[in-house]
Parts: sequence; structure tokens; C-alpha cells
Amino acid sequence: MDIYRELILDHYKHPHNFGHLSKPTATHTLFNSACGDKITMEIQVDKKDIVTDIQFSGEGCAISQASASMLTDLVKGKTKKEILKLTSADIFSLLNTELSVSRVKCAVLPLEVLQKAVTSTV
Repeated sequence: MDIYRELILDHYKHPHNFGHLSKPTATHTLFNSACGDKITMEIQVDKKDIVTDIQFSGEGCAISQASASMLTDLVKGKTKKEILKLTSADIFSLLNTELSVSRVKCAVLPLEVLQKAVTSTV
């Protein structure tokens, strides 16, 4: 098994930032009906539009859960503007492994959820 697949499995088995915030600024949930993945992102954003804390919850395949875990690590301390500039290419770079067409949606679901949460903050 290559090191990148091992990293994905580690994030799946031991996800970073998994849980709930006590007082999130915004929360958003999306469901991928094609495979059953469900991700909820909870964020805290300060007055300077910086994400000061983030947690995710949900269930799904190793790719969606690892993607969410890695993404939450990446965006802590970033501004809403920086987060909205992230693309699926950034997710693929984090995962750094070949994805089948059916797994692309799994990988980018956490980014879609996060960007919707960020746009819902005042």
C-alpha cells in the first residue's frame, strides 16, 4: 500500500477535528445520495472573517471522511475569502492519490459543505 493511501486510512480511522462546536458561527450539512456520504461542518468565524475553529461530523467512505479531516486541518486560520477560493484540485492535492470517477464526489463533498457554511456567515 502506498504512503498516501495509508495517510487516507489514518485520517479515516483517526479523523482530525471530528465532533461538534459548542457555539458555531455557521453549520451546514450535505448528503451525497449516490453513495450515502453525509458531512456536517461547524465553523467559528471571528470579526476579521478568519476561521478560528472548525469541526465536522458525519459518516461515509474513507475518501469523504479523510478529505473532511484533511480539509479542516488546512482551513483553520484561513479567511472566508481564502476558503471560497479553494477548488476540487486543492482537495485532490491533499489526498494525493488516484480517484475513480465515482469517488470524486466523495472527495469534494466536504469542500462543498464548508463553502456553503462559510457563505452563510454574516
